[in-house]
Amino acid sequence: MEDVVAAAAARRPGHPALITPESALTWADLDAKVDAAARRIVMLARPGERVAIVLGNSVDFAVTYFGTLRAGRVAVPLNPGYTADELEHVVTDCRAAVVVAEPAVRARLQSSTPPCVPPDLGTATGDLPEVAADEVAVLLYTSGTSGRPKGAMLTHAALAANHEQLDAIEPPVVGPDDVVLLAMPLFHAYGLNTGLGTVAHHAATGVLIDRFDAAASLSVIAERAVTVTIGVPGMYSAWSRQPDVGKAFSSLRTAVCGAAPLDRAESARFGAATGKTILIGYGLTETAPVLTTTAVSDRSKAGSIGRPLPGVSLRLRSAGGDVLWEDGTASADEDLAELDLSIEDTAGTDPGEIVVRGANLFAGYWPDGAGGPDADGWWPTGDIAYADADGDLHLVDRIGELILVNGFNVYPAEIERVLTAHPGVAEAAVVGVPDQASGQRPHAYVVSALDPAPTPAELQVFCAARLARFKLPSVELVRELPHSAIGKVRKGDLSS
Repeated sequence: MEDVVAAAAARRPGHPALITPESALTWADLDAKVDAAARRIVMLARPGERVAIVLGNSVDFAVTYFGTLRAGRVAVPLNPGYTADELEHVVTDCRAAVVVAEPAVRARLQSSTPPCVPPDLGTATGDLPEVAADEVAVLLYTSGTSGRPKGAMLTHAALAANHEQLDAIEPPVVGPDDVVLLAMPLFHAYGLNTGLGTVAHHAATGVLIDRFDAAASLSVIAERAVTVTIGVPGMYSAWSRQPDVGKAFSSLRTAVCGAAPLDRAESARFGAATGKTILIGYGLTETAPVLTTTAVSDRSKAGSIGRPLPGVSLRLRSAGGDVLWEDGTASADEDLAELDLSIEDTAGTDPGEIVVRGANLFAGYWPDGAGGPDADGWWPTGDIAYADADGDLHLVDRIGELILVNGFNVYPAEIERVLTAHPGVAEAAVVGVPDQASGQRPHAYVVSALDPAPTPAELQVFCAARLARFKLPSVELVRELPHSAIGKVRKGDLSS
């Protein structure tokens, strides 16, 4: 399997690879650091073992991540903002052989966890293996129906396939001469593969920002003449409200937004402030991550998530299993004429679940591959959408209760479990509510077990010690929760 950093260094050794406020590395520089890290990692973990990476957006993260892949080990990028409980769950679940983290994070790791080493891995002389395309490259943890995160297994081939699918778009979204803002967290599939992975794939230049601040990042964009931004709705909303945003974005060629729906009014505000059109993408951790984009349809259509990437097949399926609509390449044994699904024959489809197939799909969930694509390669996303008369897709809702906060999966059961552990809480129900900055946010309805009841502020402090910041709910105290005849909370009857 081609090593993307080695290939970039061979093509453009002196070209800037990664830029931070403190340093700038060429592709030759980065390749040398990745090689040293890989040779150290083979001494710390056996082939196929997991290396947990708990680092922010930094050169250290990139070196450790690419070094882990070069060493033939499995990278497990984790949120540095995780609490001790969250870290313990994931590190234990993936059976990590080693954890790479800064001292502040190492202090939160419990004594039962594996060895923890600093990101400066030093030098070693371990031999590097040949890495096969079908080997698992990365475990990315995403919430499941249990409320606990579970690891999606992405192979080297799946990561590479998503870049090849994006390369087939004309005009290209990203090219080798672009300067790409890497402000999305690198522990997330969007920041990791669409951001950092794309920069390496094209041997382009990435500008790393560890913590997003609208004004500070605009200064960086202007100073570094950034040509591509990869962000979420809250970032574009914040930028559009900054003075001189148009001037700061004068070098911008492509603005990409994903991970959560972008409000039409916010898209229009950004366009009016900058004169730039935002490309909308849709995808999931399990698909490495991009599935659709407006770059292959109408780039200016508000509310649309576009069409599938070249090489991605997509169906809308009814609750009964009927195919309502299909776009993409069908397999040879399927006769689409019998499905009567042509775009020209419809003014739009009924909403259906998005079901996909492509080389970018994951290999199932850790450790046994459960929940992956079926025998024919199709995988249900859990998202509901419809296709308009032009064949452009529009998201409607999610099946189930998953909440998307800036693209991060937040499952209500996890927050409810934390809240009901408080001695003053008798019952709790968490739902997603709209939020202008993040798309959605969790909101908790709480029934008190004490008199006087704990205050919302007290409960938020309690949650903050047990949940990552993006999972923290707003809290509303109520007398009772609505229940069905069998005792289940009727969340559809709740309103904030």
